[in-house]
Amino acid sequence: MLKRIPNFLLVIFLTLGLVQCAKKGMPEGGPEDEEPPKFVRATPENFNTNFNRDEIRIYFNEYIKLNKPQEQIIISPPMDPKPTILPLGSARKDIRIEIFDTLQENTTYTINFGKSIVDNNEGNELPYFKYVFSTGDYLDSLSVQGTVDDASLKELAEPVSIFLYEIDSTYSDSIVYKENPRYVTYSKDSIFTFELENLKAGIYQMIAIQDKNANYKFNPQSEKIGFIEEPISLPADTSYHITLFKEELEFSVERPKLLKGNQILFGYEGVTDLDSLEINLLNPKPEGFRSRIVKDPKTDTLYYWYNQKPESDSLSFEIVSPKKRDTLFTKISELERDTLKVTPEPSGNIELNEIFKFRANTPLVESNADLIRILDKDSVEVNFSAELLLFKNELQLQFEKEENNKYQIRALPGALTDLFGKTNDTINQQISTKPYSEYGSVVLRLQNVNSFPIIAQLTNLEGEVQAERFSENETNFNFRFLKPAKYLVRVIIDKNGNQKWDTGNYLEKRPPERILYHSDTLEVRSNWDLNESFILE
Repeated sequence: MLKRIPNFLLVIFLTLGLVQCAKKGMPEGGPEDEEPPKFVRATPENFNTNFNRDEIRIYFNEYIKLNKPQEQIIISPPMDPKPTILPLGSARKDIRIEIFDTLQENTTYTINFGKSIVDNNEGNELPYFKYVFSTGDYLDSLSVQGTVDDASLKELAEPVSIFLYEIDSTYSDSIVYKENPRYVTYSKDSIFTFELENLKAGIYQMIAIQDKNANYKFNPQSEKIGFIEEPISLPADTSYHITLFKEELEFSVERPKLLKGNQILFGYEGVTDLDSLEINLLNPKPEGFRSRIVKDPKTDTLYYWYNQKPESDSLSFEIVSPKKRDTLFTKISELERDTLKVTPEPSGNIELNEIFKFRANTPLVESNADLIRILDKDSVEVNFSAELLLFKNELQLQFEKEENNKYQIRALPGALTDLFGKTNDTINQQISTKPYSEYGSVVLRLQNVNSFPIIAQLTNLEGEVQAERFSENETNFNFRFLKPAKYLVRVIIDKNGNQKWDTGNYLEKRPPERILYHSDTLEVRSNWDLNESFILE
């Protein structure tokens, strides 16, 4: 006799069977789409002449998006106002360009989309697609190409704008600050090459700008610039190289303000010889009045200290730099001022090639080295030299350091005196040195040096100088006591021999001093001497 199967069990069996059937028939998916979108057609057609429309439609074989269009799409010559380019958000199979500018007559326009056109699903790029049209009866067909680098960096971090300005009767060098260029492109790959196409014959000024706000104009406060020194003539078969640099701004001082008692802050921008800078109080000064200028170690700020308050609460100052003279005003009031506090640096460990310092928070005016002693771990007195740097507001102590040693530095009251006649309390600071085995060294040999003087530098990966040597004839350098790390090697061709790198100036048509980078990154290890040759090109 057959037993009847309960209804709820039948439901379970049927459900399981359906799931298994579903698993057997479930598709696993096809191959991933790696094809970029394909251009199908355009209205008006691409590379057309006698263009007189206010709308362009470009069609593709699949849904596309525009990735970072503000950064990628370049229109040359620039249109003002800029056209509207869709899609902005949602995907579609076409690009719609609506033109609002009154286009120039007999001019070839290029809309280069860079790497902005990607398919909707996988993000595959259609690189450097361009739409070209002419408002005249022919297309300009000349081109020019080149490379761009940065004077102070081994590698550029972002694309650079390349501009061509037509040199005609209205041209002046100041055009880069006020007007749009005739032609525009970007550097476009890891070696930062560029190409300008569909150009007409003529004479041009070639400029490279780190155009951060994408307005086709040079802002010296925030942007770098590079240029070809002589005008270029098209057609030409020359490949051009441009070096970017940050100009030194003209020195200017902001309106001063009272920071604390007897301390006035002057913010500034630009570069000048700060050692020769004067800040003169024009008000009548009380008897015994003294003042000092101190530079902030981290910011572009000067502090004007004075020991006695003038009678007036409104002060006027004359700022005298090598190139200009300004008069500035501020109001002051009674505020509590800082009292002398001296900080020894460093604390703990000191590197073998490091200078020991006493820093103060109020302006130092005098030091007495007879009240300072340095003892090593065997209580043997160590000879030292002391230098009071007024502008930095620090006393530097230089002495010969030995490995694996401890040094006790003691400064008695009166070793340091500030502007207000206050002296330091007793300072005791113990510092230690590491063994030689914790450092590495680099023996650098330069080859093919055709010009002196030079500056050989080791920098970290961020470009900050860790060690340097100035030379008027030597080509071999031994960098000792280096911390284990990765270093870059660069050589500055110091044309004026002032022992520092000098940037360029666009209006003066003065390029920056050349910096040559070694192609390899050096890895310095503990207790290891690294021998490296650098052939200058």
